[in-house]
Formats: sequence, C-alpha cells, structure tokens
Amino acid sequence: MPQPSIYYVLLAGCALLALGLMLAVWRRPNTQRRGFRTLASVLAATGLWLTAYPPERAVSILQAEAILLTSHYQPDTLRALLARFGAHTQVWRYALTTDAETPNDTPAVASLTTLREQMPALRRLHVLGQGVPAAALPALDSVRLVHHAPPRFVGFRAAHWNRQLELGKPLVVEGYFAASVTGPVWVRLQVAGAPRDSVQLPNGQGRFQLRYVPRAVGRLVATVSARQSGRGLATEPVPTEVLPTRPLRVLLLAATPSFELKFLKNHLAARQHAVAWRVGISRNLTQTEFSNQSATDLSRLTPALLARYDVLIAEAGVLAALPSAEAQALRLAQRTGSLGLVVLADVAGLPAIVPNRTSLRLVAQTGAAATRPQRLSWPEAPAATALAPTTLALQPGTARPLVTLAGGGQVVVASQRSGAGGVVVSTLLETYPWLLQNAAATYGSYWSHLLTAVAPPSASAASWLITTPWPRPQLPVILRRTGTFPSTPAVLATAAGSARLPLQQDTELPEWSTATYWPGAAGWQQVQVAGQPAQWLYVFGEQEWLGPETQRWEQAAQPWLAGATQPLPALARKEPWPAAWFFALFVLAAGFLWLEEKL
Repeated sequence: MPQPSIYYVLLAGCALLALGLMLAVWRRPNTQRRGFRTLASVLAATGLWLTAYPPERAVSILQAEAILLTSHYQPDTLRALLARFGAHTQVWRYALTTDAETPNDTPAVASLTTLREQMPALRRLHVLGQGVPAAALPALDSVRLVHHAPPRFVGFRAAHWNRQLELGKPLVVEGYFAASVTGPVWVRLQVAGAPRDSVQLPNGQGRFQLRYVPRAVGRLVATVSARQSGRGLATEPVPTEVLPTRPLRVLLLAATPSFELKFLKNHLAARQHAVAWRVGISRNLTQTEFSNQSATDLSRLTPALLARYDVLIAEAGVLAALPSAEAQALRLAQRTGSLGLVVLADVAGLPAIVPNRTSLRLVAQTGAAATRPQRLSWPEAPAATALAPTTLALQPGTARPLVTLAGGGQVVVASQRSGAGGVVVSTLLETYPWLLQNAAATYGSYWSHLLTAVAPPSASAASWLITTPWPRPQLPVILRRTGTFPSTPAVLATAAGSARLPLQQDTELPEWSTATYWPGAAGWQQVQVAGQPAQWLYVFGEQEWLGPETQRWEQAAQPWLAGATQPLPALARKEPWPAAWFFALFVLAAGFLWLEEKL
C-alpha cells in the first residue's frame, strides 16, 4: 500500500544521517577504531528509523473455546466442559427472546453474529442441548461446532400432516413418539378439547397415525398428546386450514331408475356441486333433475352440452347404447381433457367408448365372494365393506388401481389416462348402503377419491408455499409464490398489525417469486396480494415440535461440525516489535560515538 510523505522524509533523513556520520568518521585523522565507529554510525541511523517504523512479526493466538447453552441441555455436561477448559471459559445462553422466565445467570445472545463480535478469536463453539436453528448457522462462518446432544429426546420425534385440506377430506396425523420408560403410551388427537382418535403404543414408542374429518371450513388448531399411566408426557399443536370443496359440474346418466345415482345426486348437491341427472323411464322417455344449476336439454350429448360439465358418471349400459354422433362427441371431450369419465361397469362388459378397454378385463367373482360384502381399501380409507361381484384384471403399465379388496388385493376400481383426460372404471354398483348405515364419511371419502382422480385440473391460480417446515418467531421464513409476478407487494397481516413483503422474482422461473419474513409472534398469520385470495400460515412457538426440528438442525449443522479434541488451524496476527528496543539501540550507538570521541 502507498506510504505517507512523512515516511519518505524520515527515510531520507536517516539515510543522510548515516552518510554524514560515516563521512565524519573517515575524515578524522585518528584512524583507530574506525570500523567500530562506522558500524555505530549505521546502527544509530537504523535505530532511529526503526523507532519510528518498527518491523512487524506474526504472533500466534491461543485457540478460543466457548460454550453455548440451548434448550434441554444437561448440567452435568456443562460441569464437565468447565472442568476441562477451566472456569474462565466463556458460557453463553442462546435465546431468541428474553423475558422474566429466562435465566439471568448466563449472558444471553439472540444471534451467532453477536457472539462472534463479542469473541473475535472464537474458533470452536461447544453447543449443549437441542442445538441452534438451521437459519442461524451461516453466521458461524469459519467457527467449528461441537454438539453435545442430550442422551435421548423424549417426545414426538417426527410428525407430518396435511396443512391444507378440502372439507370432507380427513386430517391425517402421522409421526413417531418415544417415551423415557417402557410401558403403554396412549397418543390422542383432540379437537376443541374433545378426543377424536387415539392409538396405543404398547412399548412406549413407535409410529402412530390418527384421523379426523373436519366438519366446517376455516382454520383449525388440533392437538396431539401422549399420556402414560394417566400422566401427560407431551402435547403439540396441529394447525391446518380447511378449504371449501372445489365445486364440480357433474352429469349423471342412468338407464333405469337407480338408487345408486339417486343417492349420489343428493350427496353431491348437498356439497354445492352442480348436478344434472338423466334417467330412462321407458323407451324414448327420460326424466331429468337439476341441482345448483339451471335446467338445460339433456336429451342428446352434444359438444356444447359436454363443455358445461367437468365429470360424466354413467352406467355402462347407457354408454353402450349411445348413437355414434354422441359417442364421438363424448370421446373427443374426454381425450381433450375437458371432461372426466366414470363408468359403472357390470358383468356384461365394458362399452366400446371406454378407451383401451382391452387393458381392463372384467372378472366375475364366484361363490361367497360374489354375494357377501368384502372389505375395501383405498388411501386414507375408513373401514368399509361392499358387494363386489366383479373385479378388474389390469395389464401392467396401462392402468392404476384406485380401490382394492383388502383381503386378496383384487382391483375393483381403476383409472387410466386417455389423451389429456382420465377415465375411471368401477365395479362397485351399490355404495349407497353406506349412507343408510350412517357411514356418510365412508361414502364421501370413496366418491371424493374417484372424483379427484378423474376431474380435470382447475385453472392455475397464484398460490403460496411455505418452504420452512417449522416456522418460528425471530427466525426467517421463506415464502414462495407461484403465479404471475404481482404489480403490488404482498401484505402479511398478524394480530399486532401488517407488514409489506417485497417479492424477488426468480431469474430462471419467472412464475416463481420469493419473500423472506421474520415472524414476531406465534400463531396464525395471513399473507395476501391485492385482488387475490388470502392464504394463512401458522408460526409455532419456540418450544413446540422440538423433536423433528432438532433433527433438521442436526442435518444442517454437518458442514460446521468438528471433533471435541480435533486440532484446529493455528491463528496468527501481525504485531510490531517494541519500539523501545530500537530506541535503545540508537542511544547506545550514539553514546558510543560521543564517548569514543572524548577518549
């Protein structure tokens, strides 16, 4: 780097001083001790220069160790580390927020950046307890971590549930619980203080699955708890948002009056779907009914009529009797993806309008299997039985099963793609008895499963995705928005007020944009762009769901981990030599020249 002017002035002055002193030595008539006088002249000028600008040296810095306490740390581990490193070792407490309950016996830090500023020489940080959040780890930079985790986490170690679901769909909570002692543990799901489902873990630990079907649209905070011998072990919140059912436009076609389609019409209409029903009464005479829509002509299946509906549910006999023009219109609507088709098939066979029907072969049941109700199975299905006189034999890679028999695994409902649309073939011709048996949840789950598989996708709308699995106060939450980049910033509303969220558009995927938000408190919070539907997110408390979050923290900390005894790279800093040493050299050399002249 360039030196100031005084640097060169002093350098020139010291050089002239050395030359002047050496010239005086060589001009003296007395030549005794001329070599010593010359050396003293050089040393005097050099000492004067080095007094002003002493040289620098590399000084080693002792490795700095510090201890950071997090939640659920073990006091015995802390005492052992202090005995090892000495009582002078600095101990800190990691606390994002401080209140009256925060212990004041240890200095608290809310950021690892603050910790590094307080200890510039810190090279190894011993973390006791659950650990530090993944979002805080980049602030460590070159500091290494040594994690002293508790012996075993007691509580819910893992959990997953659907954070959003449509009305009528079940809330399914899955996870893993571990108790401190062996013994039966009951895990319960509670809503509004009332137990809705429970399961027993005989050995005190294991996987669990709990279910509940919400009955109203809106936000819901259920709780999952664990009890052993009447003693509560853990309780965690389970927030979810229940969305309104997507309204579908459904057309039902029956060859003769049918209890199956009659009950289905009433069920769909009660859930605000637009339903049209056409049933044959006699030759060339049909009856029509409409729910949640205006009346229209259903006598012929024209392209204009089919364009008004999302799903067509029809008996196989009706489809087999369609005139060629109507069959062609139906085939075109199905292949272009504007209409989903559900076929109720009997033993007579599949109509020709079903695409790839050779890959779906009907197999008639024999004996008791054809006359007795059998147990059914589909994803998230409650206990259900129904008559299944016919099953489906599928060719590999052509169709996928939707509903199977729980005993032997035979397929009774299957779906396949044809062009851009979907087709579902069902051999269950009598599901309405579930409603007569007060099993409306089973009936709704079954038909919701079929309609979801065949309904055309809805028009894409802007949506928000919370990429942070467990949002917490005072930690960054990454929100990703899918849709056209908005002209106005997003607004996030909380109980304390609202704040704007600047969005950053992705350079490679312009339909993606992200925002970073730092929640100030736990609970429900709403994010919205002007003119578009709002979406809710839930921020968990600092002590909630520590089990699964701790596992994520441990995985994120891997790049910073170091062994407790692993040697760390040596640290060094530049430090000038003491100027007094060089001034003493100047005084000695100048004193020798003065005394030698007197001798």
